[in-house]
Amino acid sequence: MSQNDSNQIDVIDEAPRTSPAVGAITTSVRHIAIILGIFAFCIALGILSGIHSRVQAEAALHLAAKESAIPVVEVVCPKAGTEAPEIALPGNTQAFNDTPIYARTSGYLKQWYVDIGARVKRGQLLATIETPELDQQLEQARADLQTAQANFQIAQITAVRWQNLIKTNSVSQQETDQATFDLSAKMALVNSNRANVERLQQLQGFERVIAPFDGLITARNTDLGALIQAGENTTPKELFHLAAIQVLRVYISVPEIYAPSVKNGAAVTVTLDAFPSEVFNGVIVRNSQSIDLNSRTLNVEVDVDNPAGRLLPGAYAFVHFKLPASAHAVTIPSNALLFRSEGLRVGVVRGGRVALTPIIVGEDYGNAIEVRGGLTPNDSIIVNPSDSLADGTPVRVSTKKQTAVQ
Repeated sequence: MSQNDSNQIDVIDEAPRTSPAVGAITTSVRHIAIILGIFAFCIALGILSGIHSRVQAEAALHLAAKESAIPVVEVVCPKAGTEAPEIALPGNTQAFNDTPIYARTSGYLKQWYVDIGARVKRGQLLATIETPELDQQLEQARADLQTAQANFQIAQITAVRWQNLIKTNSVSQQETDQATFDLSAKMALVNSNRANVERLQQLQGFERVIAPFDGLITARNTDLGALIQAGENTTPKELFHLAAIQVLRVYISVPEIYAPSVKNGAAVTVTLDAFPSEVFNGVIVRNSQSIDLNSRTLNVEVDVDNPAGRLLPGAYAFVHFKLPASAHAVTIPSNALLFRSEGLRVGVVRGGRVALTPIIVGEDYGNAIEVRGGLTPNDSIIVNPSDSLADGTPVRVSTKKQTAVQ
């Protein structure tokens, strides 16, 4: 091989080799490309992350909007059983016996012995009446009685004599019969005059006005010298008013709904405004056994012992008596009721939905209602329900759920 061929070969071998400057540039370009690729990847990753977070936010917002469309309700559980309710009904105290006292005979008031506020005993003298005309009538009646008795004795002697003579046929049968019937007529006249005397004596006894029972004089409507007329064709004038207050009556009107709970002999309590810190015991003694058509109430009488006379007739009183508790009743807050055209309803949460349940209402305690049918202690009832609450509406129960009515 020649020298020229050798040089050519050397030139060919050295031709592909690059200079150091060119290699450095190539390395820098590669680094920049890598950095740009990483940068582009980061941008893409950021874009993808932003899109993903936005999708998640939209999904969360959609879920929140969907959940917010479901109303949140607060529920309570009915309280099992009810306490025996007590009702207070107004009434007026009345004397056990309240009697106006009139004169039975006419005349002038001679003297009165008791005034208002006096406590009297049965048979005690209250007043005396002068009856001069009655006294004269009695004297005349006694004289007529004596005359009739004298005529009766003559008729009796004549009748006996004629009956003896008829046995010997000394007188006729007609004369004997006349004497016998004349005796009967004279006897009847004696009895008539005797009855008239007794009548006038009784009227004379009414000159003394006496108390018919133990009690309190609440009125005196006469005075000395007052004219007293007791005839059948005249209007009598009340002399005294007597009230027996050892026992007082209180009449109350019990609403028809409570009428079956009224039992004769049941104990009650009575309060009066005049004695705000005291309670008096009473007993239901009788009732009318019928509902008044106008007031739809039952008339009930309660007797209250008043031995010391502290309670006065005519006072305003309240009678408190307990009603029997319902066996299967529950108590719910009054703000759980829904007033609908078809009747009272209560919203009960069952399976996440509202069930409008009809109920049977018992006693009203103000902030609570007795329910006698339709609910159980395990039901979850909605308090403060919306008026637009519909049956089957999905609801969410608040975490403020209570276990019982407070």
